Amino acid sequence: MLSESSRTIFKSDNRILAAMVSKDRINKIVAGYDKDNLVVATACSHTSLQVFAGAKREGFKTLGIVVGQKTKFYDAFPLGKPDEFMYLDSYTELLGRADELIDNNAVVVPHGSFVEYMTPKNFVELEVPTFGNRHVLDWESDRDKSRQWLVSAGIEMPYKIDDPKLIDRPVLVKYDGAKGGRGFFIAKDYPDFKLGIDHSQKFSIQEYVLGTRYYIHYFYSPLRTDGYKLSKGSLEMLSIDRRDESNIDEIYKLGATEELKKLGHYPTFVVTGNVPVVVRESLLPKLLDMGEKVVEKSLELFGGMIGPFCLECIVTDSLQVKVFEISSRIVAGTNPFISGSPYSDLISPGLSTGRRIAQELKLARDWDKLGEVLT
Repeated sequence: MLSESSRTIFKSDNRILAAMVSKDRINKIVAGYDKDNLVVATACSHTSLQVFAGAKREGFKTLGIVVGQKTKFYDAFPLGKPDEFMYLDSYTELLGRADELIDNNAVVVPHGSFVEYMTPKNFVELEVPTFGNRHVLDWESDRDKSRQWLVSAGIEMPYKIDDPKLIDRPVLVKYDGAKGGRGFFIAKDYPDFKLGIDHSQKFSIQEYVLGTRYYIHYFYSPLRTDGYKLSKGSLEMLSIDRRDESNIDEIYKLGATEELKKLGHYPTFVVTGNVPVVVRESLLPKLLDMGEKVVEKSLELFGGMIGPFCLECIVTDSLQVKVFEISSRIVAGTNPFISGSPYSDLISPGLSTGRRIAQELKLARDWDKLGEVLT
């Protein structure tokens, strides 16, 4: 049975919120910073090349956080290589080395891999000023809560199925957290579901909607008042991508999926790359309206998202747009646009999401409003 509640009830187990470093603590740390020598820091993964490159173009020093990986590949991309590295044995070790980051006037920029590897609970405990509103993790990391947020904002989503025994059409089964599509699978009925499910992980089941999947990259500024104005600040749409996924994008070449399953070959959705997209112009008002609704509801619920976010959408052949997920940080789909996109070039030529983060940080510093973009 497909279900969609007619009323929205917002609940939280408060595990993330209870662990979160206080805003007063962050403000006290920022007050002691040398504002002219801020350092942009992020984990060496995901979107780090464009974060570092964008920060450098805006005049910031950069610091790469390294956990169990080689950094030689940065030598091949000198404009995206951080000025310094911090080497760790694990992401949780960062909690005990926060003072080193503070001593360097560091501002942490979160991305999907950073938060996933560290875990949302540990990430919100990190006593280092962080770009964006960490309260969003309480809403984004739980698929039920993120759905409540989006639906209450007036966003159309695929139907959710609460009981896997009631699956009566193709569905997509997804696990919580940012996993780059790993483990997600399609099922057409309950026996199909049982074949693929990992009961050790929290999962959700959505109707599988036929259409083209587009990932819309936005940026919300609580500081700027030009452009596409909201009740507070302004919204920008910087770029759009599609994703190459292994092996779902190629498995059809081998024949019928059901026969392949009998041989032990299951479709998977692991993201291996990103492809730039330009949508038909008539969709742009709808996409901007969707971004506006999501930001306005976030302001009401938890003080607002800050900076980059992504609405992951399906556009049907009747041009309906359904959102199946939200990412509240910079996403890897922005990587094709390090030198700008057909959309960001109409805002400022050569503008990447990584550089846009640095611009917002620079604006907040120059206007003495760092407290409005750091938590």
